[in-house]
Amino acid sequence: MQKCPGQDTRYWTPEDVTEVECGGCGRTVEFFKTDGVRRCPNCGERVINPAVSMGCAQWCEYARECLGFDPKTVKERAELNIEEAVTAKIIAAVKKEFEGDRKRISHAIQVLENAEKILCQENASPRVTLAAALLHDIGVKAAEKKHNSSAPACQEREGPPVARRILEELNFSEADIEHICNIVAHHHSGMEEETPEFRVIWDADWLVNLPDEFPRVEGKDRAQILEKLFKTDAGLALAREREQQEQARGSQ
Repeated sequence: MQKCPGQDTRYWTPEDVTEVECGGCGRTVEFFKTDGVRRCPNCGERVINPAVSMGCAQWCEYARECLGFDPKTVKERAELNIEEAVTAKIIAAVKKEFEGDRKRISHAIQVLENAEKILCQENASPRVTLAAALLHDIGVKAAEKKHNSSAPACQEREGPPVARRILEELNFSEADIEHICNIVAHHHSGMEEETPEFRVIWDADWLVNLPDEFPRVEGKDRAQILEKLFKTDAGLALAREREQQEQARGSQ
């Protein structure tokens, strides 16, 4: 099927092409308006297109048939890519705050990666969710210094002030800071009024913690635990997929 004029490159104008400077080496990287992210041909750095646009394909009911892919999914993925620049700065702040503690840094990155996967299927703010994924345990060091404990309650108490300091330095809006800090303050105990972003973080964290928390529960009981524990369809699906992969490895 022939593409509509809005998506056919023969009808594009110079304004549909954007040039972005690579943050790694300074080389200019050229983007079409439908490109969310590209690798710099010079140094391999991931470069984000701040002007990504799918045009009329974002709302056209025939977009999938016309283009051969779902532009909504592409747009959502592009939005995640655009947040990568901010996410990289938060990762640097987390590494500094955790003082080289590889285990906790690794945990934060794992939760981030899980959150990214869940976000592709759940309707939640990428900025709030990715920041909260990295900062959910950020109160650990303060809790250990003040209370000589990394217990969940101590983490939740000490985390929000540290998260706020980091987010203010990165010029997050006050509304986003409040939301992220609220997630940090309840990521173990739960929220009375759950937001979509909180549910993504809850599931992303449990995907990492599940093997350690329930190492010996199997069969029907384990399936029931997954059903009860996970709060998003995407998180539950990932948990089931990983369980199946683990079972397959165990049977080899």
